[in-house]
Amino acid sequence: MDNNSFTFPFMFAIIIVFFASSLASEKAPYSTFASDASQAPVESSYDYIIIGGGTSGCALAATLSQVSKVLLLERGDLPYGIPSVNTVNGFLETLADLGPTSPSQTFVSTDGVINQRARVLGGGSALNAGFFTRASAEFVKKAGWDPHLVNESYEWVEKKVAFEPEVMAWQQAVKDGLLEAGILPDNGFTYEDIYGTKVGGSIFDRNGKRHTAADFLEYADPRNITVYLNATVHQILFKPDSPNELKAQGVLYVDMNGESHLAVLNDGSMMNEVILSAGTLGSPQLLMLSGIGPSEHLMDHGIKVLLDQPMIGQGLSDNPMNLVFVASRKRIEISLIEVVGITRFGSFIEAASTHINLPLLKKVGSKFGLFANKTTSFDKIKSSIEQRFNLDLSGLNVGLILEKVMGPLSFGSLELVTVNPDDNPKVTFNYFDDPRDLQTCVEGLETIIKVLESKPVSEFRVPLLSVQDLFALVLALPLNFRPRHVNALFDLEQYCKDTVMTIWHYHGGCQVDRVVDHDYKVIGVGALRVVDSSTLLSSPGTNPQATMMMLGRYMGIKMLGERLAIRRK
Repeated sequence: MDNNSFTFPFMFAIIIVFFASSLASEKAPYSTFASDASQAPVESSYDYIIIGGGTSGCALAATLSQVSKVLLLERGDLPYGIPSVNTVNGFLETLADLGPTSPSQTFVSTDGVINQRARVLGGGSALNAGFFTRASAEFVKKAGWDPHLVNESYEWVEKKVAFEPEVMAWQQAVKDGLLEAGILPDNGFTYEDIYGTKVGGSIFDRNGKRHTAADFLEYADPRNITVYLNATVHQILFKPDSPNELKAQGVLYVDMNGESHLAVLNDGSMMNEVILSAGTLGSPQLLMLSGIGPSEHLMDHGIKVLLDQPMIGQGLSDNPMNLVFVASRKRIEISLIEVVGITRFGSFIEAASTHINLPLLKKVGSKFGLFANKTTSFDKIKSSIEQRFNLDLSGLNVGLILEKVMGPLSFGSLELVTVNPDDNPKVTFNYFDDPRDLQTCVEGLETIIKVLESKPVSEFRVPLLSVQDLFALVLALPLNFRPRHVNALFDLEQYCKDTVMTIWHYHGGCQVDRVVDHDYKVIGVGALRVVDSSTLLSSPGTNPQATMMMLGRYMGIKMLGERLAIRRK
């Protein structure tokens, strides 16, 4: 992709989008163009069909709608009527919602780590901890993106969903502790990804209200966009374009009543496309269900192979997260990620705080068999921890300090389990398979120890609990399905392996140069792109959501520029 300054078509596309968006817009919840898929016609046609209304999909749809007819299909519902989604206090409640139509669909990787995928308009931005930060200049350069268009796209995003948080006592203590631990300089508040300690942005405003990627549809031209909710795409449809290439023709999707609907691309333009923005799990899964993927694996599931593409589902990665709970006698505010220390050795040190919600822990743990017998019942674990550490876990004030490994360098894969798109695929991340990731984790934990021993954070800690006790507390909690080893309390490498969790930054499965080209077009297939986290080779910085939002806008402008360039010929 050209990384020089704007060419005329792209500049002209920005101008058109700017003026068009200023003339027509609609506030959420979009009553004129968003409806349940059960209200959709049996067959309809559009210039662009976007599968997935997540962090990239909403921004992409809003941008393309300025000059083209766009259909956005989302398998979940609107976020605006879900109370737990819209507030800081509802973060854990949303993740613990295990209902069949919940905005959070829980899965457990083969690594024994509990994880979530989004099922709601706005995608992961409706579930996550809200941290907002840009990718580094180095990341942008490696991706081959135009830095000027990247900046414009970030600014477009930030006007709608990004805010400076009000840093309170616990977050300030961790910030000061990071500086005392040598994570310098103090960069204050910034969206930029730079070494040192900073306060980042948040998609929660000062009133604690969440703003998701769904808000980008306020930029859309309501005359040119249609959004169908609770619409599960079962298959991308193709027609032969040439002896050596397939071409996307449309999609088959199903509403909540089980009724099928067909959406096809309008005739008359070679620029009309189907775009996958279904996420790291959804995009490779849907390509396989549609006949594009590793041929042997597809045939095992009785799927007709249209294109043998062995790299689909490969290169899957999840940034490992390890944490320490800081039990406190002080009242600690509830906060999600606001402060981060960006180290030079590849670890991000972050802070959050909460009040332990035992009913939610019990609910999730019981659902997935963490308390499968009398010897490991939730009540027994709770009682054992309370006696051992002289704590009352009910409503305990807890600060969290966590570290995320950059990259990472370890990779896994995704495979189909069934041919039902509602079912989660089989996912393996291979945490710490590359020893360099393990070393980064250890260095991150060593930095966390320094922060725990710093004066600002020490003032919050229960005096009788040592740093080793705080690590032992995490080992005692059933936070994943991985075995605990007796040496984990004294061996940081083993602690990393035993207590690894997710920070929901998984990516890969449709990676650039392996499945898609640098314009995100699926290699060997016409009129089909993938624009989401599945294309990433590594996770961008502290949190990828800002970059995924930016990418939707960025590619929207690029695609409009391409369309304008064709028209001028």
